[in-house]
Amino acid sequence: MSTKDYLEKDYYAVLGVPKTATAEEIKKAYRKLARQYHPDANQGDSAKEARFKEISEANDVLSDSKRRKEYDEARTLFGSGMGAPRPGGGGGGFPFDFGDLFGGTGQHSGSTSERIGDLFGGLFNRGGGSTRTTGTTTRPRRGQDIESEVTLSFTEAVEGHTVSLRLTTSSACKACSGTGAKAGTTPRVCPTCEGTGAASRNLGNFAFSEPCRDCKGRGLLVDDPCQVCDGSGRAKSTRTIQARIPAGVADGQRVKLKGKGAPGENGGPAGDLYIQTHVKPHAVFGRSGDNLTITVPVTFTEAALGAEIKVPVLKGLPVTLRIPAGTPNGRTFRVRGRGATRKDGTKGDLLASVEVLVPQELDDKSRELLNEFRTATANEDPRADLIQRARSE
Repeated sequence: MSTKDYLEKDYYAVLGVPKTATAEEIKKAYRKLARQYHPDANQGDSAKEARFKEISEANDVLSDSKRRKEYDEARTLFGSGMGAPRPGGGGGGFPFDFGDLFGGTGQHSGSTSERIGDLFGGLFNRGGGSTRTTGTTTRPRRGQDIESEVTLSFTEAVEGHTVSLRLTTSSACKACSGTGAKAGTTPRVCPTCEGTGAASRNLGNFAFSEPCRDCKGRGLLVDDPCQVCDGSGRAKSTRTIQARIPAGVADGQRVKLKGKGAPGENGGPAGDLYIQTHVKPHAVFGRSGDNLTITVPVTFTEAALGAEIKVPVLKGLPVTLRIPAGTPNGRTFRVRGRGATRKDGTKGDLLASVEVLVPQELDDKSRELLNEFRTATANEDPRADLIQRARSE
């Protein structure tokens, strides 16, 4: 794809967000669209697969703050229309000579169009790799990133877990070894670009370098295409990998596994795998950052007189927790080192909140004793200060 095509693409429109969208809004929009158009959920639908690639391309640029800034600046610089520049800046196009920008000829190696391609190549060809070629050898291209999802139990998320993922990616066609030519035949060098895979479009004082339209940037032409991949040299492949989800992952967290995405082309590096995690709730424990939480029921007498009680932990034997006399309902106690595992290998804490239980049924003896207690504490009014403070406002 040419630099011009990249500049004319509106990545904000692709994701359905305004230009002022925050990083979180972009992330949310991408996740929603990725789930809707992911190839695994739309087997055989080439239109949705193409849409998914377009969405991924937009996210690659807008989710990176540096690349997004460069993208915005480039679109502002080139403005609308992409008109051909005119000498001296007259009329439409650019009001300057790109030859002057690069110091004229003779001071830099390569043509003006090559220097322009180098200027913008880093911005618009990241991730997918450059399609410009040197001699007759196509440059390596990075593989695509892949999105997947897993659902973990509460314990698996806290302690880390290895999951099996079945991934469908695009890789070199095995039938033709990626050449695109039918078995027993070989591709021929493209006469238009002479095997470079690149062609220049003249826009006056300078030219844009773009993939050759005849060979689509491959530098080769296939006269007898492979019947499996229809001459593209790429085919769908399915593989199963073992992915390690790190300990302490939270519900909704996105885990990146570098190099686990689609294979690269021409010796290029593989893309990355992004795993969206979903964590099932636990019947007893909860999460508060790196800490685990638990609500522990205690009796009225245990809270009033004090007690030592057993409190369960996520794994291992229960711990003993000392409840001091006069403990109010809802008080939280901290048990060190019994929480979720952090990135550095240390653990958070277990936060145990007591819940004072009121007996629902009383026998005659218990009722009599409680009545005696009420009589003994009749002079105490726990709401006196509350009423006084309410009147003072």
